Amino acid sequence: MRIDVLTLFPEMFESPLSHSILKRAQERGIVDIALTNIRDFTTDSYKKVDDKPYGGGPGMVMMCAPVFDAFEHLRQACPTPPRVILLTPQGRKFDQALARDLSGAERLLLIAGRYEGFDERIGTGLEAEQISIGDYVLSGGELAAMVVIDAVVRLLPEALGDAASTTEESFSEGLLEYPHYTRPEDFRGMKVPEILLSGDHGKIAQWRHQQRLERTRTQRPDLLSPENA
Repeated sequence: MRIDVLTLFPEMFESPLSHSILKRAQERGIVDIALTNIRDFTTDSYKKVDDKPYGGGPGMVMMCAPVFDAFEHLRQACPTPPRVILLTPQGRKFDQALARDLSGAERLLLIAGRYEGFDERIGTGLEAEQISIGDYVLSGGELAAMVVIDAVVRLLPEALGDAASTTEESFSEGLLEYPHYTRPEDFRGMKVPEILLSGDHGKIAQWRHQQRLERTRTQRPDLLSPENA
């Protein structure tokens, strides 16, 4: 997979992309992540990327031309058509199902905005999907883009050491994940459930499924399907 990111602050991505799963996935050729600075496609000496909104109002709005020019440059640099994602609070809420859907794409192009928002013609003209990571407002789309990248890359084949890790975790099958324990068996009076020490894998699987159901009913009942409610 190739992931392009259009941003005004590519340096914000340096640390997240150079550690842990994202670092290993790039080193192993599982994903190629390229950062492009939108300011590099401005035409004035001030590298201006925003302007006042027509009709008045607070804040500044990201201009069309630098974003379109950056996008067209990337289309020429790599012929694979991208799935274009606009990170915005107005978008479809990002979840595990959408992350899995995006992980099947050959190429993603994420656009991280700033200021009051995008000129509407950016989303329209680039036929971009709009995605939000939650019902709150950030200073810009960079953090949202990092969340999407991390959630998607870990779902790519061989990105994790154990493929089962992505099928048994929270939100797979519409349920939260079961509780985990490791050594010691007794820590300050808090003991590992006996079932996990039994060696009976059938009973352990049943216990874990019941724990997933109970956790979901208690903490996120909105996730439950009618058959699990």
